[in-house]
Amino acid sequence: MSATWQAWLAQRAEVRFARGMQRHDRVLRTGAVTDLASNDYLGLSQHPRVVEAACAAARRHGASAAGSRLVTGTLPLHHELEARLCDLTGQPSGLVFSTGYAANLGVIAALAGRGSQILLDAHAHASLHDAARVSRAPYDTFAHNDPADLERALAHRKGSRLIVAVESIYSVLGDAAPLRELAEVCARHDALLVVDEAHGIGVAGRGAGLVRELGLHHSDTVVVTVTLSKAIGSQGGAVLGTPALREHLVNVARSFIFDTGLSPANAGAAAAAVELIAEDSRLASAVRANAQIIASTCQIAPAAGAVQSLPLGSPTAAVEAARRLRENGVLVGCFRPPSVPDGISRLRVTARADLAAGAVQEAASQVRDAACDVADEKHDAQA
Repeated sequence: MSATWQAWLAQRAEVRFARGMQRHDRVLRTGAVTDLASNDYLGLSQHPRVVEAACAAARRHGASAAGSRLVTGTLPLHHELEARLCDLTGQPSGLVFSTGYAANLGVIAALAGRGSQILLDAHAHASLHDAARVSRAPYDTFAHNDPADLERALAHRKGSRLIVAVESIYSVLGDAAPLRELAEVCARHDALLVVDEAHGIGVAGRGAGLVRELGLHHSDTVVVTVTLSKAIGSQGGAVLGTPALREHLVNVARSFIFDTGLSPANAGAAAAAVELIAEDSRLASAVRANAQIIASTCQIAPAAGAVQSLPLGSPTAAVEAARRLRENGVLVGCFRPPSVPDGISRLRVTARADLAAGAVQEAASQVRDAACDVADEKHDAQA
C-alpha cells in the first residue's frame, strides 16, 4: 500500500483505540470453558445426528456446491432443506441462500426498487440496513418496537410499494417485536412486513419461531427470513413466503443468482437440525429455562429468547469484564458501539439448551460478579 493509505489506516486505528472500539478475532479457547457467547443456542452444531448428516452430505456431494444454484449448484439437499424449513415454520415455500446476511440482502433488494419505500425498526440488524442501502429505494427508520410510530410513518407514504422490516427477537437487547400489532398496521397501509427470525427460529414457541407462534404464518403479506447459523447450528439462510415470492427471488435476487450455493455439508447439517427441532420441542423449552436462570442471577429483566443483555457503563468496562470472564473460563459477548443500537456497551450473555442448569447458574454468577467488580472499580477511580 502507498504511504497515503498506510497513514490513513494508522489514523483510523488510533481513533478506535482512543474510543475503546478496537476489535480482535480470537481463537476459541479450548479446555474447561462455559460458552455463553456463541449463537449455538440449542447445541445442535455438535449433535451427533447433525455432524453425521454434514459428513454424509460431503461424502456424497463433495465439499462445495461448485456453482451458482442457477447453473450447477442446486442439490437435492437444498430442496429437502427448504421443505423442512417450510414444514417447521408453516410457510408455503422457501429459498435457501448461502448466509442469513445474503437472504436479507436478497429479499429486500429484490422487493424494492422504483416506486418502493422501506421502513426499518431502529434496532434492525445491520444486514437489513445494508439491504435497504443496496436497494437504492428511499428508506427510513421508526422507533423501536413502536407500532404507533410505524403508523405515523406509513401514513405519509401512501401510493408506493411499502416494505417494513423488523426482527422477531432482537439480537442485542433480546426483546421481542410486537408482531401482531405491527402486522395489523402494515395491513391497514398495504405494506409488506419482512420478519427476520434469526433469533426466533428454534427458540420461540415450540421452536418454529415467533411468526408461527402468533399465527401470522398464514398471512401472505408477512415474509420470513431465517438464518441457519444460530439455533439451527449450521450455516446459511433462507427466505420463506409464497411460491410467487420464491419464483421472483430466483429470478431477481442478486445475492442468490450470483453466489455459489450453500455447501452440501451445511445443507445436510441444517436439514438434520431442523428435523430435530421439529421432533423435540423440549430443546426450545430448555434454552428458555436457562435464559431465565441467567436473567434472575444477573438481576436483569428476562428477554424473549436466548439472548440476555447486561448493560455496563462504557466500552472499556465491557471489554474488561469480558476479559476477566474469559480468563476464568466463561465466554460472553462484548457489544460496543456501533454494534449496539442504543449506544450502550453491554455484555451479551446467551443461553444454551445443552448446558446443565447448575453450570449456567455458576457461570451467570461469575458474569454478575465481574460486572459489579468493574463498575465498583470505575466508581472508586472517579471518587
